[in-house]
Order: sequence, then structure tokens, then C-alpha cells
Amino acid sequence: MPDFQSPLDAARSQAIVGEANTTMPTHPFSNSSSPKPPLEYPNGPVPLDSLFYIPRPPLEEQAYNEILKPGCVLRIKAPKEMGKSSLLNRVLAHAETLGYYRVNINFQQIDGNDLNKFLRGFCTQVSRGLNLKPNLDEYWDDDVGSKVNCTCYFQWYLLENLDRPVVIALNEVNHLFEYPQIAVEFLPLLRSWHEEAKQIELWSKLRLVVVYSTEIYVPLNINQSPFNVGLPLNIREFTPQQVETLAHLHGLDWHEDRTKDLMALVGGHPLLIRLAFYHLAHGNSSSPENLDQLLEESATEGGIYRNHLRRHWLTLKNDREIARAFEKAIVANQPVVINSILAYKLESLGLVTLKGDKISVRYELYRRYFQQQFLQDENGIANPPEIGSDRLVDLEQQNQKLKQLRNLDELTGLLNRRSFEERLEEKWQQLAQTGRPLSIIVCNIDCFKIFNDVHGFTDGDNCLQLIAGVFEAGIDIPTSEIARYGGDEFIALLPQTDGGIASTLAEKLRRQIEMLGIPINAEKYGGFAKDIVTVSLGVASTMPNEETPASVLIDAASEALYQSKRNGRDRISMSSTLNFHFDDRQ
Repeated sequence: MPDFQSPLDAARSQAIVGEANTTMPTHPFSNSSSPKPPLEYPNGPVPLDSLFYIPRPPLEEQAYNEILKPGCVLRIKAPKEMGKSSLLNRVLAHAETLGYYRVNINFQQIDGNDLNKFLRGFCTQVSRGLNLKPNLDEYWDDDVGSKVNCTCYFQWYLLENLDRPVVIALNEVNHLFEYPQIAVEFLPLLRSWHEEAKQIELWSKLRLVVVYSTEIYVPLNINQSPFNVGLPLNIREFTPQQVETLAHLHGLDWHEDRTKDLMALVGGHPLLIRLAFYHLAHGNSSSPENLDQLLEESATEGGIYRNHLRRHWLTLKNDREIARAFEKAIVANQPVVINSILAYKLESLGLVTLKGDKISVRYELYRRYFQQQFLQDENGIANPPEIGSDRLVDLEQQNQKLKQLRNLDELTGLLNRRSFEERLEEKWQQLAQTGRPLSIIVCNIDCFKIFNDVHGFTDGDNCLQLIAGVFEAGIDIPTSEIARYGGDEFIALLPQTDGGIASTLAEKLRRQIEMLGIPINAEKYGGFAKDIVTVSLGVASTMPNEETPASVLIDAASEALYQSKRNGRDRISMSSTLNFHFDDRQ
């Protein structure tokens, strides 16, 4: 039976030679005198063939050994952006070298309104992942419960048809907790399968890898949850030695003092370390001045960590009780004692370290940023007014959630359409007073609907996140704004930038997105310019004035985008109705 692998995984990985050896590999570029590999913007899992993946012994070896055990359950857990999916992908690649089948189920697309529908959908996904035709009706009996049907389907149809073990990865299981009526039934079911493996030989073929973010508070009875079953792997931070290895992989002239300075700010957080090295390397300089500037701006809204920090701030603003507890830790100069449940939640978010019954702010970056946020917060989290009813508290929390929805796109972390249009109007009025140009780039993914139809929404979401990362990394114009403007449409606002510069930047973005090499497996479909994902872009530039609405700039860029589509896609077009070059203005 052929193995299942998503198209994005296929693009990111070739055959993993030597992966079966649990000895941690030596990076071929770890010597700073060697040529550095091409830079990779740290967004999403680290590709399997990436030289920027840093093994963290003994995690990989423990995981590789665990999936050898019949009926095992491996639990990979950590706060977001710590590297859980990167480790999972390597566990699945190692399973392939062992000759195991493998299936990767992502729970981000869960439909959890009905247990029976959920379990049927789950069985269908596993069947297709094993290249087996779904055969649910043959094994689904309305006279028995859906959990019994699901178990029978796995045992008598799926496992019965396998001639060797299968590793089933359940990624982003934290999304399941948004549907507690499903979670309290499904999670104990997994536990029961683990127990079945001790008695029934067929079940010994099954290996489960459960991956979840610890931000989600699990309101389940711990004695009924599979999360106290099997081997737990907590993703840890980078050590100083691993940080220095990563610095050399980025081609940076690095030494111990710089490691201490960076880790004093962000510890060994994998994403925060990689973001710093990417920006230092992207600027072709690792001088002390550049590092000092990066550290100085790190806790500001213009710093490289703004999206990471904003995500945490939105979480805090949605829970007044947690926010108050965290503020107590922020203002303290020493570890403090707080309510044990709140301490657990803050540790699960990755905001504090917990030792005994005392918490400390995890990173100096968090102390600097959130200290300012608490001081500036207009809603008075630090000093809330007296509230006479629980209803008012509920209303305030709902308002905070509405503000989050108003500002950011949940999938990409970029501005959403509403927020972007507000920023556009603001910049338009400012530049109308100063007589400076304003440009817009509109980008649309070519044939994205077909991509989703062929590859599924999970790969579609991954594609959107990768392209969003290119926009964030590729646009370095001061005060620029980037948004996800629609389903597969991105838009960039470039103040004080003329059409020539904006067109050059658009072409740069087009090439960088093409270099992602996201494959399209659509032999039955036409219309694709290439066998990888491409984009079409439209550019418009003008001098704002108070008599003309800002929307004309979006309209002009959109018309230029449609021109790119009409001309064959995978190109940029410049608006002919609004076209201004700053150098020509006299």
C-alpha cells in the first residue's frame, strides 16, 4: 500500500537519508567558514530538508524509540511556536524509514457539532490517508453507539488490511477542546485503543502521536483523558550551544557575549531566536550595532516580535483574571505567589516559569512589552473599575474578543480587511496634508480554489501562512501595513513610496513566493502557469488628496491585478489610471 504524504510535505522533503539513525546529525554548515545555506523565514514547521532544524537531544531519540512499541501513545506538547510540528514531521519521516504506514490528521479543520459525524469524518480521513477506499456503511450500525462503530471500523477494516504498523499523528488536538462534547468522548476512545493493544494483536499495529498546544485549558477529568497515557515529550528551549550553532548556520559572525545578550532577552525560545538571526542575516550584518538596535526595538510595535507579542496580549485582554495575575509578576522584582490555577494557565501560555508555588516572567522581552501595555491599556486591566455584576464582566470580555476579530486575521496574524481599510484612510488623510505619495500592492494566489479542491484546506491554510510570511519578511518599508484582504488575497500599504519602488517590490515578492516551491498536483486540471503555486499582483500609486476617496487606490490596484490575470497570471501589472513616480514630482 502506498504511503500518504501531503504535497507541501513532498515539496519540503526528499528522502531522509540517515534519519533512522537516532544519533543526532552534525550540520554540514555548522562551521562558520563554510558557505551558508539559503535563508528561510521562520514561519510554520521547519522543512524536513532544512539545515536550520536544530535537534534537541534526547527528544528525537526518545520519540523514535517510542514508536517502535506496539500500541504506543506519544504526546508532544508545548506552547505555540516552540517546534511541535517540526518534531512531528521528523517522527513521521522516521516512521517511513522503518517501513511503517503513516497518516497525519490536522484538527484545525474539525467539525465538532455531532459526535457521530465527527467520528465518521475521522475514519474517512484515516482511510484516505492509507489509500483505502472509505467503507463506513459496511461497518456502521445504527443500533450501537458511534464509538463502538468507530472501534469496529478501525479493527476489522483498517488494521485488518495493514501488513505492518501504522503511525497516526493527531496534530493541533487543542482545537478539539473547543468542542467539549466531542472531546469528552473521543479522547477516552483513544485511551481505550491503547489498552486494547495489550490484549488484541491487531491493535498492536497502531501507534498514536498526539500533538497539542498547552495554551488550551483542558476541562476534562484527567483520569479519563489520554493525556496521562504514554510518553509525554515537552519541547524545551534552545541551549546556548544550540543558539550559537544556529547563528553560524545563518552565516553570522557570532560569539558567546552576543549569545548571552540575545538569550537575556528571549531565552532559548526557538521562534524568537530564529527571527532574530533571520533579520540579522537578511541585513547582511551581525555587527554589535545591528544586534543592539534589534534588541532595543524588540519590545515595540515596530519590532520583529510584534506578531508574537500581540497574540499574547490579545489572550490576556480576553481574560481579566489571568491578566491581573500576570501583571503582578510583571511589576515584581522577584518570584511571586499567585493562585495555583492561574499559575498553571500562565505557564501553559509560556509567559512565566513556575518553580514550586512561585512564578517569574519567562523573558525580559515579555516584561518590557507587557509593562507598557498594562500602563497604556485604556480599559484599565491594571486598575479596573468596580463592577457590580457578572454580566458586565461578560460583556467586557465579549468586547475584547470583538476587538481581536476586528484587527487581525486569525489564520495569518496579519491585519484583516476592516482594520486595513481604517489604516488606509488614516494614511490617506496624513499624506494629503504632506504631499507625499502612497502606493498599494494587491496579490492574489493563482487558481487557489483548484489548489484547495485538489490538496484540501489544511494544505491551503499552510500555503496562505507561507505567503503571509513572505510578505512580512519581504516588505521593510517604514510604516507599511500588510493585510489578508480576502480568502486568497493579500494587500500591502506603502506610505511615501512611489509606483516604481512599489513595482520593484511587487516583483520581488512574486519571485520569493515562487521560490517557496509549493507544488500543485493537478494533472486533471488546466489553467496553471507552472507546477508550483504562483501569484498575480497589481500595483497602484498616487498622490492622496482630500477631495478623492482612498478607495480609488484599491480599485486601481485591483484593476491592475485583473490585468495580470488576463495576461496569463504569474506576473505584476501597474495601474495606468493612477501612476505616480516620486522622482518626477516637482
